[in-house]
Amino acid sequence: MHDRRLTEQRNPKSQRIDELDALGIVDLINAEDRLVAEAVGEEREAIARALELAEQAFRSGGRLIYVGAGTSGRLGVLDAAEMPPTYGTDPWMVLGVIAGGHEALVRAKEGAEDSPVAGAAAMDEIGVGTRDFVLGIATSGTTPYVHGALDRARALGARTGFLLCTHPSAELIAKHDVVIAPLVGPEVITGSTRMKAGTATKLVLNTITTGAMVRLGKVYGNLMVDLQVTCEKLRDRGERMLETMLGVDRAEAGELLERAGGHVKTALVMGKLGLDAVEARRRLDEAGGTVSRVVGDLGK
Repeated sequence: MHDRRLTEQRNPKSQRIDELDALGIVDLINAEDRLVAEAVGEEREAIARALELAEQAFRSGGRLIYVGAGTSGRLGVLDAAEMPPTYGTDPWMVLGVIAGGHEALVRAKEGAEDSPVAGAAAMDEIGVGTRDFVLGIATSGTTPYVHGALDRARALGARTGFLLCTHPSAELIAKHDVVIAPLVGPEVITGSTRMKAGTATKLVLNTITTGAMVRLGKVYGNLMVDLQVTCEKLRDRGERMLETMLGVDRAEAGELLERAGGHVKTALVMGKLGLDAVEARRRLDEAGGTVSRVVGDLGK
């Protein structure tokens, strides 16, 4: 089973996993999972570069677009889907494209990853342009759909990046604006990249989007103040944040949030400066959405 891709090599530590009891299997998998965060940390500079590219895309009115197949595609779609409820972004701002379309999110369509033409067509379909940053995710580094998508994205003038979990070729590094390669090593179950490679992918995507949202002013201190209340859980979180930041009781926090249309950032400015919702939003817009430019440092 010789294959130069790390994701396809056999892990010598797990070659007798089928002889272990339940606790032995858990301990083995956990020991291998502990290697993931360190591998991601080794790619800190590349991840920071991807974060900057995402921020640049957002500030120019462009998008962060993930492209992948299978587990990689699903993780991209998941990260994109979590941005609107967490940071109040428009749904188009971070997009996830998966080989095989939305049906592939819940039912594997493995053959869909083999067509570079389909990947290129997907970029045309969503209108990729010069303001966008397209990040391909293929932990093996070889998925034709992803390569086809990125080639087309570059031809359309977009910035591109590649996330993989094996050694990148010199050609790959030269072709893209950033290449992120956390080397997590062979999987416990050979080729099962939903395991360590999938965990590494999730960590990287979390860092890119979280960092970009912080840079865009959607976080105040370490609080997600661009939260839009859409359910009881988020209402509770929003009210608790306002209690903490404004020193008010729960009833007053709830009333402020109501007047702000469920937008925590607006309610915070209203409470801090004694403004109505319209003026609070105007000042936030004037400050580029950064709360500290309107109300000062959280620590003070």
